[in-house]
Amino acid sequence: MRLVILDSSDKVAEWAAKYVLKRINDFNPGPDKYFVLGLPTGGTPLGMYKKLIEFHKKGLISFKYVKTFNMDEYVGLPRDHPESYHYYMWNNLFKHIDIDPQNVHILNGNAKNLEVECELFEENIKKSGGVELFVGGIGPDGHIAFNEPGSSLVSRTRVKTLAQDTLEANARFFDNDVSKVPKQALTVGVGTVMDAREVMVLITGAHKSFALYKAIEEGVNHMWTVSAFQQHPRTIMICDEDATLELRVKTVKYFKALYAVHKKLIVGEGSQQNEP
Repeated sequence: MRLVILDSSDKVAEWAAKYVLKRINDFNPGPDKYFVLGLPTGGTPLGMYKKLIEFHKKGLISFKYVKTFNMDEYVGLPRDHPESYHYYMWNNLFKHIDIDPQNVHILNGNAKNLEVECELFEENIKKSGGVELFVGGIGPDGHIAFNEPGSSLVSRTRVKTLAQDTLEANARFFDNDVSKVPKQALTVGVGTVMDAREVMVLITGAHKSFALYKAIEEGVNHMWTVSAFQQHPRTIMICDEDATLELRVKTVKYFKALYAVHKKLIVGEGSQQNEP
């Protein structure tokens, strides 16, 4: 597992976007070979999406042969609701790039049969050849997607009843009225993300520091679902200084000393197109 420690959340956004750029361009997708990208919502990835839009407008990256699968969606929220993840993704990324809408996959929280919707989502990932890179964020309690504390670490895409802590945390998006927050969501499972060839987790802010500590310095624990990715063969966690507050000094020094190695992951040797 790699941990990339950067100065600020802006640097995390830039590094993550450059990594997505390089992975897609190195993959060289085409009509017979699509790059499959897993995507999150929330505040943390917004900066990465802004950078990707910027890179696209500069002609550095195309999403024409990219398929995306989003992590989650609320149940019962209209697609055009400002807090739906459909609305979030289209307004913060998809409408600004050249992706084919048919290649965008977001769980339908208004499906007649939610369990069938989840099964089809898993099937579509398999039909697409599996996710090449799954990007995620975490909550202060270490959850990834809506896999809250206590979720199975081999879970698949499913209907999830949200914990009271989650409802209260998300109330700020719903006029601070917890009664307006959807009580259920559709979410990929920890096992679904673990199946990806590579996982990149973005972690910023002091309020995420204990979760990062649990993810890096303690063992795998279903009460901190992000810790499962210790066991993934290709996990990159990208964090800012504030998120390292609970880590041991020697842990921080160890990973900072590897920065020169990590920088090579986003800058191709002798290639200007990978250094926007």
